[in-house]
Amino acid sequence: MNRDIFMIKKRVYTLCICFIITLGSSGCSGVRPATLGVKDGRLSPCPSSPNCVSSQSLDREHAISPLMYAPLSASAAHDKLKKIIWGMKRTEIITDTGTYIHAEFTSAVWRFVDDVEFFFDESSNTIHIRSASRLGKSDFGVNRKRIESIRSLWNAREH
Repeated sequence: MNRDIFMIKKRVYTLCICFIITLGSSGCSGVRPATLGVKDGRLSPCPSSPNCVSSQSLDREHAISPLMYAPLSASAAHDKLKKIIWGMKRTEIITDTGTYIHAEFTSAVWRFVDDVEFFFDESSNTIHIRSASRLGKSDFGVNRKRIESIRSLWNAREH
């Protein structure tokens, strides 16, 4: 009887270790959403979950201020923003069209991926922003903190 319990515990322990190793090696990246990008001058709306912020959102939970780039040209603002993104850890720019940037930010431990989008609205000298977690419901404010960190770097750098 004791041997049977020992064998069951050993199997459960082995399965747990295998699961953790698989999770750690594959990460929690999820699948890149098909809804990314700009459509009719707008980034995708945030889902109802609190793990997304957007400068085009109308509700307080998801709303965040855009970046303003006047008196810079759109091209100079684009270059400045790319330098900020490249300077951040575990970041990869996936798409860059000149008026739109999609970057993936990956967490250090569990390798969660957040999709961060920037849309340059040249008619208002505004960079609209959307930052959203791919997986889960809560992000403990990580997306909002990231955008505010980018804003601080944006405001601190010389034009």
